[in-house]
Amino acid sequence: MTSRLTKRQRRRVSQGVQYALFAAVLVLIGVSADWGRLQTQFAQKDLAQELFPDIITIALRNTVVYTLSGFLFGLVLGLIVALMRLSSVAPYRWVASVYIEIFRGLPALLIFIFVGVAVPLAFPGTEIPGGTYGKVALGLGLVAAAYMAETIRAGIQAVPKGQMEAARSLGFSHARAMVSVIIPQAFRIVIPPLTNELVLLFKDSSLVLFLGVTLDERELTKFGRDLASQTANSTPILVAGLCYLLVTVPLSFVVRRLEARADKAK
Repeated sequence: MTSRLTKRQRRRVSQGVQYALFAAVLVLIGVSADWGRLQTQFAQKDLAQELFPDIITIALRNTVVYTLSGFLFGLVLGLIVALMRLSSVAPYRWVASVYIEIFRGLPALLIFIFVGVAVPLAFPGTEIPGGTYGKVALGLGLVAAAYMAETIRAGIQAVPKGQMEAARSLGFSHARAMVSVIIPQAFRIVIPPLTNELVLLFKDSSLVLFLGVTLDERELTKFGRDLASQTANSTPILVAGLCYLLVTVPLSFVVRRLEARADKAK
């Protein structure tokens, strides 16, 4: 019987089976879950209201500041590493390659521990400017720069070689042509992946808790965990998660729009 079905009909049957399985899983979850207990532990309205406005004015604000400072530091360092990676000077390429492989291969958690523990031990009496904010910018930036460097390098190489040749024919030096012509075009190409990196950094900012922060320096995850421990209820963690989504969902939408626009431009 199946062999008599057309390709389109088989596809419809396959889709119908998948929808049925999906619906069955939803029903199974709905029947099996203890919704009363979940509401008690994760959805206490009164407790959620008590989190405001601190969860916005302190936790979310700090998360945004940590993310932006790490992103900007990583963007500058990533551009430098990308240019070193493309350099005709071999030692520059070696240093850039080693940096990228190391910081892309290590978990971000280890980088934060290194920044918080190893740096003070290696350089006694030396403090990272900005205190906790400076440490976070350094930790997030070191990780982000390794990924951004490869993204920016790919963007620079995606710019048609004729652009450099045209700039040089107009009397531009190689450095000036790179700064004025190539890099601006490369950044237009890599805006979607860089925006995606911003989303990842926003979530990675939760690693700040391993640096040891004060009450006024807590980000969303630390804030939610502390309040959950104090109240013996997980509602603060749920609200913190919703605050993450408040930022990451619009940013993810922006990434998809930028990628779609870039695909149409090709």
